[in-house]
Amino acid sequence: MVILSVDTSGRHGSVALCRGDATSFEVVGLAALEGGTYSARLVPCIADLLQSAGLTKSQLDGLVVVDGPGSFTGLRVGLSTVKALCEILRKPLAVVSMLEALAVTYGHEGEDVTAILDAGRGEVYVGTFEVGNGTTRSVRQSIQKLDGFLEQLPSQNLRVLTTFTKLAESPTAAAGVTVVNPLHADAIARIGLRKLLAGETSDPASLDANYIRRSDAELFSLPKH
Repeated sequence: MVILSVDTSGRHGSVALCRGDATSFEVVGLAALEGGTYSARLVPCIADLLQSAGLTKSQLDGLVVVDGPGSFTGLRVGLSTVKALCEILRKPLAVVSMLEALAVTYGHEGEDVTAILDAGRGEVYVGTFEVGNGTTRSVRQSIQKLDGFLEQLPSQNLRVLTTFTKLAESPTAAAGVTVVNPLHADAIARIGLRKLLAGETSDPASLDANYIRRSDAELFSLPKH
């Protein structure tokens, strides 16, 4: 399968063009995207990757996108672009959470891991997963105050994976926290390929971002009593 993978969930995004099947995986092209440029650069970046590989959009066999958690604007740009491509090209879509991706990539089969991402404003995204053979089952996902999470961590006996270095700097958290490298669209593509091959696809028309929390616009628009 030839697949296109898009991640616009964070401050830095990326797009990957990959090829693979049940036994092989190859990165054909990988391009970085800077936050704040997604709306202007995502579509040209996709076109450049396809052109460099000598492929057209119609030769894609599937698409993969990160649905969150992360930047509200970034997620909207990535999801709307990929959803449009899927509907126009009639290609299947696999969705990957960045928390899930950390658990799959850095977790070990048969263990429960908790993945953490910086949510800004003194908060963290928290996802606990049961890790299988290249798969995960979500136990729970939430957003928590960083200070509150750190206070509870020593008593919970969790294996924590995070790209958030500040988390590991806390004396109360250091022993149970493993800082890992951020993932890019090629790693997301590898997970998405497994989902596509297994038929674990999403309906583009009904897909929405996994924000975990409401945006400021939604919060400020709530009726006041």
